[in-house]
Amino acid sequence: SSSCTVYGNPTTLPITEDHPTGNCTNVYGRTKFFIEEMLKDISAADKNWNIISLRYFNPVGAHQSGLIGEDPTKAFTNIMPYMAQVAIGNKSSLTIFGDDYDTVDGTGVRDYIHVMDLASGHVAALLKLQKEHLRLKVFNLGVGVGLSVKQLVAEFSRVCGQPIPCIQDGRRVGDVDSLVCNGDLAKKELKWYPTRDITMMCEDFWKWQTMNPN
Repeated sequence: SSSCTVYGNPTTLPITEDHPTGNCTNVYGRTKFFIEEMLKDISAADKNWNIISLRYFNPVGAHQSGLIGEDPTKAFTNIMPYMAQVAIGNKSSLTIFGDDYDTVDGTGVRDYIHVMDLASGHVAALLKLQKEHLRLKVFNLGVGVGLSVKQLVAEFSRVCGQPIPCIQDGRRVGDVDSLVCNGDLAKKELKWYPTRDITMMCEDFWKWQTMNPN
């Protein structure tokens, strides 16, 4: 389980797997980069290793049953549970960090992927490892569509039927303008295709939140 944060502030969009890595802008990204480097070393040293590293973009959503999701009562920084807590009345407002990015509306753009599509990506990777000896292979897992924070807030508000008051704050250290995936390699080699759009991501998380309000 790696991360798109290994790409740092990308020089091209959408991001392919051969984009340079290592110029990470936050500690989380550096931990993922270091792990990838260790995997490169061990797979080069011993040909018996068979590894797939999946670079997640931004997982959101919940299981469609409403029974499995991210616990919104614990400390979190992910935007979707934060929005849901505001929409259900447990928090007064959502803080948006940064409004001067080089994006459509000044807020950060990310490639959001449904957690169930991400789960199916893991299954596809395991099946690939059972069939082939790869030593080490890296795949992006994302949808390939970038949404700004404000666009995501607007869609979540529409889905849940509740206003989401927002407070604007400065940029967080380490955040970049845009991270958008090129997922062609996973489609070609893993036969994996994301099937859930941003509306389904919002609907499924809102169902989880309303079924688990506390």
